[in-house]
Amino acid sequence: MIALVVGILATVLFVILRFVVAIDDHKPLGIDEWWNELMVSIETPPGLILAWIPAIVGGTIGMFAIALLTVIVLYWRKRRWDSLNMAIAIALVVAIGAPMAAIIARARPGDSLAESVATSFPSGHTAVATTFVVTLALLFRRWWIWTIGAVWVVWMMWGRTYLHAHWLSDVVAGMLEGIAVATLVWCAVEALRDRRARKKLGAAPA
Repeated sequence: MIALVVGILATVLFVILRFVVAIDDHKPLGIDEWWNELMVSIETPPGLILAWIPAIVGGTIGMFAIALLTVIVLYWRKRRWDSLNMAIAIALVVAIGAPMAAIIARARPGDSLAESVATSFPSGHTAVATTFVVTLALLFRRWWIWTIGAVWVVWMMWGRTYLHAHWLSDVVAGMLEGIAVATLVWCAVEALRDRRARKKLGAAPA
């Protein structure tokens, strides 16, 4: 129930942020420009190295490999429903985010040290990272997964803005998208699993 409420709330907040960004033709918000200038002012070589770590590990190839490995391991461990859950969540967040970013075509900061294509909103790196972390945490229900996952997502969000690859509102949108997809997919899969279990129980001989 809590996951469903969180998923709906994240969806509503994402939609609100989407409209706020669209009001001024997708130009950076005041807080976006302030944050980008702050990142420029604290830029250092060690900081850039730290920022590139999540950008590379959490990139298209890196996250695909990690997600695929997780799906395979869950399936091999006889956790078929959990494997399905992870596969659907990752596929869905990419299917939603990538076309949306291309359609919105928001320009990245002009001083971007990473990507330059105008697909800034929402942040795909952040959305996929959040989806993976939240799904994994919901499946295993371990506090340390939530803790490490939260650190990873915040690191990703900071890193993407430190590299000026995204505005602050882009990574916040990516986080909200990831939370929404992960929680709502988990609720749907769990509901389907419970329904199948009740059917099997009802069909069992007395």
